[in-house]
Amino acid sequence: MANHKSALKRIRQNEKRREHNRTFRNRTRTLIKQARVAIESGNVEEAREATRIAVRDIDTLASRGIIHKRNAARRKSRLMQQLASLES
Repeated sequence: MANHKSALKRIRQNEKRREHNRTFRNRTRTLIKQARVAIESGNVEEAREATRIAVRDIDTLASRGIIHKRNAARRKSRLMQQLASLES
C-alpha cells in the first residue's frame, strides 16, 4: 500500500481512468462482434457498414491512447481481411 499522499491520489486517479476506459473497450468489442456476425451472415452491405463503424471506433480508441496503435492496426487488419474474403 502507498504511504505518500501523492501516491494515494495516483491510485485513485488510475482506478477512475481504468473504469472509464473499460466502457470504451467493451463498446468496441461489441461493435467488432457485430461486424463479424454481419460478415458471417453474408450480407455485403450490412457487413460493410458494421465494419466501417467498428473501424472508426477502433481508431478513436487508439487516438485517445486507450489501446496501442499497433493493437488497433492489427484489429482493423483482421476485420478488413474478413470483409474482403466475403466480398471476393
